[in-house]
Amino acid sequence: MTSTTPNSWDIFCRVVDNFGDIGVCWRLARQLINEHHQNVRLWVDDLSALTRIWPSAQVSPQQWLEGVDVRHWPVEFDPTIEPAAVVIEAFACDMPACFLHTMAARKNQAQAPRWINLEYLSAEPWVEECHGMASVHPATGLRKTFFFPGFTQRTGGLLREQTLLAERDEFQETARHTWLAQLGIEPAADSLLISLFAYENPAINGLLQAWQQSPQPIYCLVPEGKILSSINTYLGKTLTAGDSYSSGALTLKIIPFLIQTQYDQLLWACDINFVRGEDSLVRSLWAAKPMVWHIYVQEEDAHLVKLNAFLNQYAPELPTLNIALQQFWRDWNEQGYSDASWDQLIKWLPQWQQHARRWSDQLSQMPDLARQLINYCQQT
Repeated sequence: MTSTTPNSWDIFCRVVDNFGDIGVCWRLARQLINEHHQNVRLWVDDLSALTRIWPSAQVSPQQWLEGVDVRHWPVEFDPTIEPAAVVIEAFACDMPACFLHTMAARKNQAQAPRWINLEYLSAEPWVEECHGMASVHPATGLRKTFFFPGFTQRTGGLLREQTLLAERDEFQETARHTWLAQLGIEPAADSLLISLFAYENPAINGLLQAWQQSPQPIYCLVPEGKILSSINTYLGKTLTAGDSYSSGALTLKIIPFLIQTQYDQLLWACDINFVRGEDSLVRSLWAAKPMVWHIYVQEEDAHLVKLNAFLNQYAPELPTLNIALQQFWRDWNEQGYSDASWDQLIKWLPQWQQHARRWSDQLSQMPDLARQLINYCQQT
């Protein structure tokens, strides 16, 4: 067993869930470089997704971006490329066969890379049992370890930069109003400020009706994206970035799609955040604000099992709030009648706010995902 830290990493990423897969991999790559002084090569099959969350990226075979060696992952992979000391298959994406053969050749020279399958985030109970388990590849004898992000001490934790929470607190204390004003966002002082980032969803109809009839003014910020088509269908409009719409107590403001660092600030600035996928879920937890998750749909409703597992962990010590949360989240994810369940949930906003901060603080006591990956590689 060695105690040295590897200094080079290959991360393979296939873009499946729009921006969730590349969002996680891009944050991880930057953190490994910035905080752990690693060399990282990031292989991405669809670089256009990276350009959306990081506009200085280009669709090119190779580029240096924020210290990361970003490579296009082509169909015909170069068999002469040597693997790094650590190879991560993000979300079971399966590396190129020729790259696996090169790893096997390195093993025969007693220089096998550490091979990690970074899995999707889940709160399901079995994750604790499977985190850190390994399997041996039948053809090569290479050992692959399954690394599960999660919400408990027996998982791989969550992505969190060392300075993130301090930056959040400083932003909320000193920069929030200025940042909103720079985006042309000036809600009334008593407005409930909500960010809405979601997939297409017919349940938006009932939610917008509830917001229009709200006793408190609601100012909703909608980054350009999939949910906008559902909003436009309901309103019979063609709203785009820069447009506003008001009806009753509701004001909608359509804002441009934000890069990752700006999206963090949006979450910090709002009172409630609607998020989608994995990356924005984790960032909303660190925002320590009430949030609603629109989970990525999977076959045979497997996503609903993951959703329920998360809800069972999120606020079990607050039974009344938890009942209201579960009902609204299920309506939102199963395209239910979200107006009545929203009215019930918002009654518990003070308790929801306190819980969001408390849970964020609790999660921050665990080592973050990048730190745990480094620790694992030091110990194997």
